[in-house]
Amino acid sequence: MPPTRLISADSHVAVDLGAVRERVPRGLRQAFDDAVAHQARDEEERRGGKKLSLADWDMEAFRDPGYHDPVARLAAMDRDGVEAEVLYSEVSAFRAYGLVKGDWRPISRAFTDHLTEFASRDPHRLVVSYQVPIIDIDYAVTEVERLAGLGARSVHLPNFPSEIGLPDYHDERYDRLWGSLQETGISISHHLGNRLWLYDVFRRDPTPQMAIFTSLPSLALSEVIAWWILTGTLERFPDLEIVFVEPSLYWIPGFLAQLDRKAAGPYDLPGLTMKPSEYFHRNMACTFMDDEVGLGLRHLVGIENILWSTDFPHPATTWPNSQAVVARQFADIAAQERDLICAGNAERIYGL
Repeated sequence: MPPTRLISADSHVAVDLGAVRERVPRGLRQAFDDAVAHQARDEEERRGGKKLSLADWDMEAFRDPGYHDPVARLAAMDRDGVEAEVLYSEVSAFRAYGLVKGDWRPISRAFTDHLTEFASRDPHRLVVSYQVPIIDIDYAVTEVERLAGLGARSVHLPNFPSEIGLPDYHDERYDRLWGSLQETGISISHHLGNRLWLYDVFRRDPTPQMAIFTSLPSLALSEVIAWWILTGTLERFPDLEIVFVEPSLYWIPGFLAQLDRKAAGPYDLPGLTMKPSEYFHRNMACTFMDDEVGLGLRHLVGIENILWSTDFPHPATTWPNSQAVVARQFADIAAQERDLICAGNAERIYGL
């Protein structure tokens, strides 16, 4: 049987903060250092002194030079039989920009340009989802327009803007940003992340690698799905494409059914003209790695709403055995559906 065509909608790249710092204007480097240190202290405080890092999993993927180097990355993809990847930075800069004492915009640009250089080795195969700061909407719109000119296909936004002191996404302050993303055709990504209240679970989790804690963030993305849909934001911006990255699939149909019941029952949702699940199927997609239960529910999720990924190099990664994992999961699934999920949907959403 020939290999399946694979496009990973969720893979990761390590970011060298020292290399980013070299791109920052000299007069802002101390502010950069202070913001990085402040963010590290905040993270340590949230964790209550408990440690957990990617090094806690002894995996070949973490040691592969492709995690850091674009030439080696392309070789790692070839080994895995993967045609292209959508790349997410391991550094979450959203909180850091608000901590900068001074002009954070050149720092944001330095971070973006560092990732652009990584992908420039082969921009057809290495597709960055760029972190666009939303603390200044004028800047965000300008940056989206600049990125569109560079051929960007995805921007990565914070899941919970209220956690960084900003209004939620139904607020009119974001309307120009949504309009710009619609016009440019750049999709929005909400990647799996840690809700701040989950750190209470982290501090109490007795398992060595925080197995309880790490099982919960995917379900927290349900809040983001509901916020986009139930506020009527997608009614006002019907052409937005929103990708939820790494939530898995198994819980999506039940959650959508619950939203539909709310809309049909006593809840007043004046901004909606369709069932919530219809907005999901029109505007949203979800990624997964290895989820046979979820694939069994694929017609309820929507064949065109599912994106496969490797999650390289994280503990759940299918690398370097992605072809074998896909063959197992899709053994009883029609080739046309498999090809859409494993490549075609990503090709459409990201304009590959």
